[in-house]
Amino acid sequence: MKIKESKCVTLKRMGSDYVLKLLSGKSEEEELEFWATRTKRLCLVKNQKVKIN
Repeated sequence: MKIKESKCVTLKRMGSDYVLKLLSGKSEEEELEFWATRTKRLCLVKNQKVKIN
């Protein structure tokens, strides 16, 4: 009997597959730059949402 995965686990796996695809073939320096850029963008979005609410 196969156990069905919960939706949150499926979404987590899809997200990790997406990030793996984005980072494939990049050097360590490029990966660090990727994460720094994404972190800055996330902080900007988070700050905008806080100011709007």
